[in-house]
Formats: sequence, structure tokens, C-alpha cells
Amino acid sequence: MPMSCAGYRMTRRSMMAGTGASILGLSVADLLANAGKSHEAKAEHVILFWNGGGMSHIDTWDPKPGRPVAGEFSPIDTSVPGIKISEIFPTVAEQMHNATIIRSIAGTQGDHGRATYNLQTSYLPGPLQHPGVGSVVVHEKESISDLPSYISISGQARRASYLGQSCEAYYVPNPGDKDPYLAFPESIGDVRGNKRLAVLERFNKRFGAKKADPRLASTQTSIDDAVRLMRSPALEAFELQKVPQETLDRYGDTAFGRGALLAGRLVEKGVRFVQVNRGGFDTHGNNFPAMENHGLVMDPALGSLVKDLADSGLLAKTMVIMISEFGRTPRINDNAGRDHWANCFSCFIAGGGVKGGQVIGSSDEDAAYPEDRPVEVPDLHASLCHALGIDHNKEVMTPLRRPMKLVDEGTVVPELFG
Repeated sequence: MPMSCAGYRMTRRSMMAGTGASILGLSVADLLANAGKSHEAKAEHVILFWNGGGMSHIDTWDPKPGRPVAGEFSPIDTSVPGIKISEIFPTVAEQMHNATIIRSIAGTQGDHGRATYNLQTSYLPGPLQHPGVGSVVVHEKESISDLPSYISISGQARRASYLGQSCEAYYVPNPGDKDPYLAFPESIGDVRGNKRLAVLERFNKRFGAKKADPRLASTQTSIDDAVRLMRSPALEAFELQKVPQETLDRYGDTAFGRGALLAGRLVEKGVRFVQVNRGGFDTHGNNFPAMENHGLVMDPALGSLVKDLADSGLLAKTMVIMISEFGRTPRINDNAGRDHWANCFSCFIAGGGVKGGQVIGSSDEDAAYPEDRPVEVPDLHASLCHALGIDHNKEVMTPLRRPMKLVDEGTVVPELFG
């Protein structure tokens, strides 16, 4: 199946906005722009599972049994009658009543770099570098913890760009490992270390008073954040060695399982946005054993996290998302793999005010194109902002005095919120 050229297709939004149609005195464009605004914002935190490489939607959230595209996995029942997902997610299936699957994301970018940029910023790549969605969230939501507001686990998140150093992600390379940068070296005691920090602060203030370089302010922000974190009792959230082995086993004692467990603990401590990164989804060959292995790692972690958040009451104010930059081709290639496919793919969303137990949109019989209710990439960003009470149409000013919207022309998906 060839990749289609999406550039020439008119979207539903552009068609309706271009008409002069109106309802009760409001244009259709106005109605779309105001979609869902009566919904009370309930989310306070976001956990984003970023599956880099393009996870197959057909082998996960949108199975097509009986079709030539179906592959080797069978669909299984979930906790919601009539909703089925791939057999590689049995634990997640038990939590479907807490989650929504969107099966009709209409992407436009089939290249990893461009698609990743689009999914993580809502914008298409261009001369200006846009901030990632996590940076947007922490820019708009005040910090409520000694911990960094934005933490990225097992991989680097997108940079904050014009939103500034205070909106950058704190990087945790190996969840559960002690961070050597959050304690004085063993040869330096607390008293001596604190004296050194005081000297550094005085030196930086004197030097900064003579210079107008904005990088100095960014450096000081990083130092202040690190010192505050180093001295905070909230650091115990990172101490996974104190977690019962039974819990670690339930999540899966893997880097991904520990990352999911850490994400939940960080949200408990007030962290606004946690991104857990996992790669290996570029399955041009041997797709099915690769996806089976991914399922063995991801299923217990994601399912256990959603259940634990629900049991503790935190799911009501924590949005959990799992998504890739695009899906994979319906056609299975000669290497038993699937290639890049941006025209239609899926995502998993739970919590944060999202109505559980539903599927939004559908793909056609081969999961190649949206059949019903296409959702564009910026719509996902607009909906996330809406859940958090952020105006996605808000403009911020870049250092070059150029106004930029937080989201690139997205429209809230009201069905997410019931």
C-alpha cells in the first residue's frame, strides 16, 4: 500500500471553517473552537509513554481479525464489553474501563524525525524550534513540588526552546540508580559542601552583575534547581530499592517497569509531567517476535500503573498517554515486518478527566485510513491542554518577539471528556 500524499486533502476542519455555515448565530468554526470548554479541567499531572520508532497500531490497539493485515496476534476481550485489543496486552485489557483508545489519528509525516517533531510539539519542522509538550505544560502550570516539574526517564525529552531553562526536563537515565549529581562526593561532608555552594553563589552574583548574557540566568536556574532537589525529602521517590520486591515484580523488574513505577511515585510527589521513553519499534523486519517482547515488558507496567493510580485516586487527576510518532503498514513486507505508516494510527489515554471505557474513531477494514472521526495531531495537544485547564490558543513571545501559539491550530476532542 503506497503512502498517500496528505497535503492535497481537505480536512473536515478546513472544509467546515471555510463554509459560511452557522448554528444559533455561531459559525461552525466558532463551535469547533469552543468545543469542550464547558468541561471542568481535572488533570494536574501527565505521564507520557513515548514509544519511539513507530509502534504498530494493528498489533496493539486496533486489531483486524480475519483480514490479511491481521498478522500473528489475536484480539482479546477487555473489561469493557465489545472493546478488544491485542493479546500482547492482557493486563492492560483489564483496565480498559479506565481508558480510551483513539483509533483514527490522521498523521501526515512518515519520516521518524519529522513525525517525532510533529507529535511532540504539534508543529511541523521549520526554521524555528518549538518546545515539547512537557515544556508547554510546566510553563503554564505552577510548580507544586521540590522535585523538578518535568522529568524524563530512560531517554531525553524534547528541549524547551523559547520557553527557557526553567521548562527543561530533568533527565533520569536509569530509574532506580542513585544520581551522583544529587549528593556531595563521598570525600566532601555536608558542612564543607554547603560552604562551597555559598561561595559559588557569591561568585556567580558578582560575575552576573557585570555581564548581560542570558545564559548566566539559565545556568543559575539549573544550579538552584539542583540544590533544592538535593536538599529535598521528596528525593525518596527515586529510591526504588525501598519498594517491595512484590511490587517491582508486578510492574516487571525491567528498565521500563521501573520507569513506570517511578513515574507514579513522582506524580505522588507533585511532579507535573513525566515522560517515560522506550525505543525499538521500528520493526521493518521480524515485527511479530519484536512486538511480543515489547508486550511482555510494557503490559505489566502500564496495566499496573493505571490500576495503582485508580486505586489511590490519583488517576482522576493524572492523564496517562502511550503513543508513537506513527503506526506501521497494514501490509506485512517480505521480511515479516511492517514499514512506516502515518495515515492512520492509535493512542491509549487514561485518567485526568478522560472518560474511560470507550473507543474514539475507527479505521477502515485494513487499518489504513480513518474511517470515522479523524483526529489530527494538534487535536491531541489541544485536548491535553484542555484537560489541564491550559488555553491551547494562548500566545507566548519568543526572545525575538515573535508570538507563537502553544498549540498549532488544534481543536479539543470533546468525546474524550464525555
